Amino acid sequence: MYTKFCAALSKLSLILAVIGLIAVILCVQWQVIGRYVFNDTPTWAEALALLLVLFVTAFGLAVGVRDAGHIGLESLVVLLPEKWQRRIEILIHFLVGSFGALMVYGGGLWMLAKWDEKKPMLPVPDGVDYLPLVIAGVLIVLFSIEHVIALLRGQKVEPAWN
Repeated sequence: MYTKFCAALSKLSLILAVIGLIAVILCVQWQVIGRYVFNDTPTWAEALALLLVLFVTAFGLAVGVRDAGHIGLESLVVLLPEKWQRRIEILIHFLVGSFGALMVYGGGLWMLAKWDEKKPMLPVPDGVDYLPLVIAGVLIVLFSIEHVIALLRGQKVEPAWN
């Protein structure tokens, strides 16, 4: 049940990342058209594109962690005895989850500290810049827990795009 929940979260994150990427492309295109065709650069387009890049990166990062697409030293782990391989893999996912928890904590502190300030080009709080860090951190923790559970059960986590 937890795996189904994480799979659904991963697919949703992947879909949101793709939608965000399309929105970034549209914002940049609108900015180029405004500048070169209408000779009136929309100031909000660049600010929105930068904010969307943060969300796209956060969702993509979380999906990469769940689908084991992050950088790893698998060639060294494979050389260890089988008994130690599983222990090291659990340790790796524990460390990745700990990093995600630090992302939630640090990002949450910055988000709350900057929430009362307003962005100059967009009608949103400045703390919104740190919201993707918190979201990605929560997802990384959830997905790391899923990996540890799967390893303890002797199973593999299926990628989101399958």
